[in-house]
Amino acid sequence: MIGLLQVLYRYRALISSLVSRELKARYRGSVLGFLWSFINPLLLLLTYTLVFTIILRVPQTERMSPYYLFFFSGLLPWTWFASSLLESSSVLIAGGNLIKKVLFPAEVLPTVTVLANLANFLLGLPILLGFLAWEGRLSVSLLLLPLPIIVQLVFTLGCALFLSALTVHFRDLGNILAHVLQLWFFATPILYDVEILQGTVRQLMRLNPMGHVIISYQQMLLFGYFDHWRGLAGSLVAGIVALGIGAFVFDRLRDTLSEGV
Repeated sequence: MIGLLQVLYRYRALISSLVSRELKARYRGSVLGFLWSFINPLLLLLTYTLVFTIILRVPQTERMSPYYLFFFSGLLPWTWFASSLLESSSVLIAGGNLIKKVLFPAEVLPTVTVLANLANFLLGLPILLGFLAWEGRLSVSLLLLPLPIIVQLVFTLGCALFLSALTVHFRDLGNILAHVLQLWFFATPILYDVEILQGTVRQLMRLNPMGHVIISYQQMLLFGYFDHWRGLAGSLVAGIVALGIGAFVFDRLRDTLSEGV
């Protein structure tokens, strides 16, 4: 893992350049261009607000009110996580011409994917903060927001490295991943409040690193306090383990990546 971090630090300028290129490529040719980085999360927020508060009228606890902010506080970081994993699963295959070059560090590609989606998350965050201000829900707990962001970054990067390397040799993983993420989404307290879970279900939720990360976002953004230190610390440990496993698998498969693509 230390070797991975050294490589990423050594090629930080390349990573920064590729992240910038990736963000520009996403909106190239569109009339509004980079403004879509702000419009997309706004449209997402309005769509889910319409569906869950007007059409479906999801039952809400007091902690979940207003529901659209509760839901979006979890959905925004989940979108970063899910998009990073889905894109990372095919990034080495798509970048086959690059990783066949002897001097190109293949681990840069999944890292760029994770960081580009992090940038989209950060660009969407002002939309959420704007609605929080509208509802009078801004608080000093927002100053702690870098903590779950860092934990999520470590965990997501570890998963991305692991999946990107394995998918080169096992292409079916890309199709399976979409279904796993859908199940993982419902196993994470985004649509519902974790406090309504009881017994075995709640115990199982504690094994979900992203569950603790999402709860941390909800507390800092919406509830105005943060006391989920143990849960977030557990997610950090899971993230470090995931990063270590991801780095190990990636390094073991490195010599065969160019053959697989």
